[in-house]
Amino acid sequence: MRISQARPDDVAGLARLLWLDTLHEEPPQLSVDTFTAELAQWWAARQDSHLAFVARLHRPEIVGMAWVALVPRVPRPGATSRLSADIQSVFVMPNQRGQGIGSALVEAASEHAAHLGSLRVTVQSGRKAVPVYERLGFESSRQLLQRSPAGPAGQ
Repeated sequence: MRISQARPDDVAGLARLLWLDTLHEEPPQLSVDTFTAELAQWWAARQDSHLAFVARLHRPEIVGMAWVALVPRVPRPGATSRLSADIQSVFVMPNQRGQGIGSALVEAASEHAAHLGSLRVTVQSGRKAVPVYERLGFESSRQLLQRSPAGPAGQ
């Protein structure tokens, strides 16, 4: 297995994995090729804030991905370069799961964020993946709260 930071020429493989990851949701209204073009345009506009890491086995085909979103934080006295990171869209091809690929991708993305100076790395996980993230050193936090766009009490 080889983990590397994705390059712009990996966009078709990344789009394919993102497409596959949403198959359980409502059917997409556009083709994979159309989505690939949209993803390429989206990523080009965000290449400094959104990095992707990819896993390959023995072929050039991408079998897994993990994205990391880098978020600049408001400066504080003595700390003008504050950064947080959020792991997003981790996906491994179903026939490749259980081999540590997802964990290796999350580790690579987290280490890269730390290398860039991120003060924390967060992830919003599905219930099944929580134990995996805990094994990788992530902990639940009572201080990290979220609010629905509808506002207080679902207004």
